[in-house]
Amino acid sequence: MSSDGTRHPDRTTETAIFDRLVTDRLAEHALRYTMRRRQLVTVLRRVDRPVTLVELMNLASGMPQSSAYRNLALLEEAGVVRRLVHSGVDAHFELAEELIGHHHHLVCGSCGTVEDFTLPVELERALSRAFDSIAENGRFEALHHAVDVYGRCSVCPV
Repeated sequence: MSSDGTRHPDRTTETAIFDRLVTDRLAEHALRYTMRRRQLVTVLRRVDRPVTLVELMNLASGMPQSSAYRNLALLEEAGVVRRLVHSGVDAHFELAEELIGHHHHLVCGSCGTVEDFTLPVELERALSRAFDSIAENGRFEALHHAVDVYGRCSVCPV
């Protein structure tokens, strides 16, 4: 309920559908949607960018580091969480694209921050066609693509 006492059925329904998707993915790997896993997924859903383990631990208050590591590994194995590893920076974690939608990343080479971005549909289609063409010429089947743009964020000094 909001502060005015009204319900937000769309948000409640959306959360219930999302939780069902996560529960089903975990069940496919004989895993349950435990309190700790739900806590990690909730934090990842709430943040607007991929986060490091340290950031995740700060946001998931009270969770032991060993529990976070173990549960992130299981969530990754089940296809709920995606671990991003970029050269020279700590691993970042985000929800799997199948749960939050297709996107790409801006990676700051100075501080390691990773931000999500999406491309216009026309550009995504053009990229997919180009990647399919490249793959076909190399006798390779392209299944999906990810674009990581490396640079310097606005917070880091020149």
